[in-house]
Amino acid sequence: MEDKIKQQVDLFRNRLMEGSDESLDHSGVNSRRVAERLTALAELGMTKEGGCRRISFSQEEKQAKDLVKQWMAEDGLDVHIDGAGNVFGRVEGETDGPAVVSGSHLDSVMHGGHFDGPLGVLSALEVASAWKDAGVKPAVPYEVVVFTDEEGARFNGGLLGSQSVVGELDMEQEVKRVDFNGRPFTDVLADVGLTPNGFREAKRNLDDVKAFVEVHIEQGKQLEKRDLPVGVVTGIAGPTWLSITFSGVAGHAGNTPMNDRTDALVAASEFMLNVKDFPGQVSDSGVATVGKLSVEPNGVNVIPGEVTLSVDIRDIKLEWKEELSKQIKEYAQQVSDAHGTTVSIQESMNVAPVEVPADMQAQAGEAMREALDVEPFYLPSGAGHDAMILGRYVPMAMLFTQSLDGVSHNPAEWSSLSDCVQTIHVLKRFVEKVMED
Repeated sequence: MEDKIKQQVDLFRNRLMEGSDESLDHSGVNSRRVAERLTALAELGMTKEGGCRRISFSQEEKQAKDLVKQWMAEDGLDVHIDGAGNVFGRVEGETDGPAVVSGSHLDSVMHGGHFDGPLGVLSALEVASAWKDAGVKPAVPYEVVVFTDEEGARFNGGLLGSQSVVGELDMEQEVKRVDFNGRPFTDVLADVGLTPNGFREAKRNLDDVKAFVEVHIEQGKQLEKRDLPVGVVTGIAGPTWLSITFSGVAGHAGNTPMNDRTDALVAASEFMLNVKDFPGQVSDSGVATVGKLSVEPNGVNVIPGEVTLSVDIRDIKLEWKEELSKQIKEYAQQVSDAHGTTVSIQESMNVAPVEVPADMQAQAGEAMREALDVEPFYLPSGAGHDAMILGRYVPMAMLFTQSLDGVSHNPAEWSSLSDCVQTIHVLKRFVEKVMED
């Protein structure tokens, strides 16, 4: 290992242990074990900048999965790997029947952090480890899962493992993809011993799943602002992506009078300035973001003749998202009419949001009260997760862990060990409550 990488691993371990709190070590949960496992995974993909590069279908991701498989086996879990490379570790229960499943992913974005994904996997595993250390057998079967390729950094896709489990993956489209090096999808799969047919065969009988719960870092500041270690997710927003083009008339910037212009950028600018005001008129959880802009001809001395911009619209209820999208489309037309331009609107993505069932939210809230003696805080997830895919078919819940400064997908991503361990206690109590139901 390069000295710089080793230094970053040591820094990560030492910083993590600074947040340890021995009073949280009870009911079998071991904070040092959590810290050592987080550090061991961080080492696999650690960059010189202290971040993580463990992209899907890489050797680093494979090594991380192998390490988790080793920990599963050491803790007595029965380990199974399906054709999509998803890893399952199972603990049998006092009674047979559908299993409670928990987990997340181990792949990262190109220059990410060390908590997005791994915390969910290790939280789920720590519940099983805690039962083992306490000599407890769960009421019903329990499974820890590591999903393949949640982030999608390799092929600009994502959620492949969870989509395979529920039978949603369109492999005919996936095999057409090439990665950032131009390598075909099937060739990249072969590097880690996977095949397209394996993904097709990974569909699971979801009658065998009683519920799914995922721990994830918040990737926002709401918990930090309230000084809470953990929160209960109310729903996972689905994105609608719009591509909006305002078309005017390009002309000479010096010879065209101000009262004789049809400036596409002026129209687009008015739209962009005001689109931020629409989400709050529909719900407290909606967002709308203009993130991409193209101006033509894009010359210093030329009146813009055409502007194309993107709008990312999200909310946790389908009717709210549809209403927000409708209002934004109507406003684009109003702005265009007012400026004498024409406007075209194309919808390139529309993913349905998934609400967390009320009873699952309630049980998670009760678990937070019982485990931490803290009143639960409920918040939406604006980002997609594997839980969104599973939640379309089985009862689903999510717990968020506080994120320092709300930073994610960045080497600065951080959650304190204390917050992580407190989240694990809530997860453990929640899983036990679902099993008792």
